[in-house]
Amino acid sequence: MSSASFPSTRAVGRGAAWYRGDCHVHSVHSDGELTPEEVAVRARAAGLDFIATTEHNSAAAPGVWGHLATEDFLILLGEEVTTKSGHWLALGLDPGEVVDGNHRVGDGLVDTRLDQVHRGGGLCVAAHPHAPYPSGDFMFPFLGFDVVEVWNGLWASDRPWNADNETTLAEWGRSLSVDLRAGSWRPAMGNSDTHLEGQIGIPHTVVFAEELSTEAVLAGLRAGRSWIAESAGVDVSFTAEADGCGAGVGERLAAHGGLVAVRAAVRGVPEGTVSFNTDRGEVHRSPLPRDGAGAVQWDTTAEDSAFVRIEVRHPNGHVAALTNPIIVT
Repeated sequence: MSSASFPSTRAVGRGAAWYRGDCHVHSVHSDGELTPEEVAVRARAAGLDFIATTEHNSAAAPGVWGHLATEDFLILLGEEVTTKSGHWLALGLDPGEVVDGNHRVGDGLVDTRLDQVHRGGGLCVAAHPHAPYPSGDFMFPFLGFDVVEVWNGLWASDRPWNADNETTLAEWGRSLSVDLRAGSWRPAMGNSDTHLEGQIGIPHTVVFAEELSTEAVLAGLRAGRSWIAESAGVDVSFTAEADGCGAGVGERLAAHGGLVAVRAAVRGVPEGTVSFNTDRGEVHRSPLPRDGAGAVQWDTTAEDSAFVRIEVRHPNGHVAALTNPIIVT
């Protein structure tokens, strides 16, 4: 079998940097309408640095994706594990590896499937938890999953943000306080769930990775060093500083009892709003100018805020970007 049968797990990339990627993509090899070649071309046109193949309950076939990966475009192998109790993404699978989707809530098998993925260094993502179709609702407990797909863009061609995503975002936001007190938390990610023309990259996840490789991208997603963008036309910088030290999205900041200056810089959301959210809910909101580029600062303390995350919304209330939290101690 040639070396191009499956994609390389490492691309040249730009070293340690922010990379844009869509980790929920279907082609004609499951129920999508695009060929792998069409998916790759459109992903690159959408400004993406990586994608993950996630056909339903099947592995990527040899010779299908390998030749489409390049020095600056990474293709991760994965699967959408489609069960009777919801769907989840297994990312970072070995060539030919399949995760059996024949399990459901109450049969005790899901932990075995999660362990299979984790043993290989892969990532388990709860997919579209409130999807409005049979088996789309995610009924498994989040315990054991690494990440939650807070924003799913299956209907992105006509409504990039919908009530199902709003429900998932609220549910995930409420869970952060409880999870942090328990010593761990599950980052959010966003994916297009591409099936049709015009969906790829709407939305996608922007992740800080030490290099453009499967291992590094999954590490960044697992750590929550990531945020979600509606498109490559939207850019967000989110940092916090206290006592001369700084932290970025997904990191911890020791405030030592002092003031924490939280800063957000946004581009690409004309007349939108930036809201700061903590374990007390939304605590501050600022408008963006007509050209969509602006910077906002909000101050807090560790006593008042266990974490801070931001949401960027269009004037109609639809989300344009959202981040994972900066944790304040």
